[in-house]
Amino acid sequence: MRRLNLTESRWIQLVVQLKAHDINTVIDIGANVGQFAEGLRDAGFRGRIISFEASSAAHCELQQRAMRDRRWTVAPRLAIGGSDGKAKINVSANSVSSSILPMLPTHLVAEPKSAYIRTETVELRRLDTVADEYLSEDDHMFLKSDTQGMEFEVLRGAGRLLDRIAGLQVELSLIPLYEGEHLFETMICEIRDRGFELWSLVPEFADKNNGRLLQVDGIFFRR
Repeated sequence: MRRLNLTESRWIQLVVQLKAHDINTVIDIGANVGQFAEGLRDAGFRGRIISFEASSAAHCELQQRAMRDRRWTVAPRLAIGGSDGKAKINVSANSVSSSILPMLPTHLVAEPKSAYIRTETVELRRLDTVADEYLSEDDHMFLKSDTQGMEFEVLRGAGRLLDRIAGLQVELSLIPLYEGEHLFETMICEIRDRGFELWSLVPEFADKNNGRLLQVDGIFFRR
């Protein structure tokens, strides 16, 4: 079988980047049912993964999948954001588009299956409030945030922990998809100001009606 190279597999490319930066721990925020963690594992990452998920159904499946992997920890169900308290998460029909933020028509037109079908109340925590329970001084960390418009709040809630993080993967919207989200240009500037530089962009979500790219994942590492 022909082996995939860096340009053919986003996962292989990311795992090579993690290895180049000596990453041994990945914080997986907005884990859904574990797709990101499983992608890393399939591409060869053998470090620790700590997953956070807010939706009850997705969290239940996430726990089941992680049981097979002793180096994959799933935190109790909660949302990660910029403050401590409670929040209501809007659960989408396709699960992956669930968000604390209201969805805008541009998103729904591009993917009708993303429509919200119910809301759930969930504990909301800053990352720097809960992370110490799972981390040690030996952890060299990569933070992934796939929180459907809440990425700016996740970074704000990381506080001083962000100084210990060597790399980031952050979902970036090119046009407004969720009410109140910060868009691509603002997020790039914010992340750059925090000491990171852009290493790669991965297309993530496009409008099936016209082919326009709507979201990408930006991968960043410390300068």
